[in-house]
Amino acid sequence: MPALEPEHVRHLVASARVAHLGSVDPEWGVHMVPVTFALVGDALVTAVDHKPKRSRRLRRIANIERNHSVTVLVDHYDEDWTQLWWCRLSGRARVIYQGAEFERAVDALVARYEQYADARPRGPVIRVDVSRWAGWAATEA
Repeated sequence: MPALEPEHVRHLVASARVAHLGSVDPEWGVHMVPVTFALVGDALVTAVDHKPKRSRRLRRIANIERNHSVTVLVDHYDEDWTQLWWCRLSGRARVIYQGAEFERAVDALVARYEQYADARPRGPVIRVDVSRWAGWAATEA
């Protein structure tokens, strides 16, 4: 199966519930974490939420503030390998702490995940301006 068209990649990403954000750590190399996310135009947004963390100063935030290049991996595994697919989004990320753009991102996350209805993410928000949508699927469907 050839590579997927960007619009097909967007469709698959929009159907997924979790992604993996990869940022560059100067000491350890690639730093990957699972994230909830929403698509807002040509951007992917995610936020630091209420789930327990070791610290509010997360490595992903520090990494992005040092190096804006990130990759997001979204995939689907199934025992029926004809259902396998993965999508890779590459782009530049920035951290948003407040303001209208912050609120729009949080609103998109609340609309996508019912768990956020009573506990809105307080941030910060990470916005990835996607410059490349790539992917693969075992079948066209």
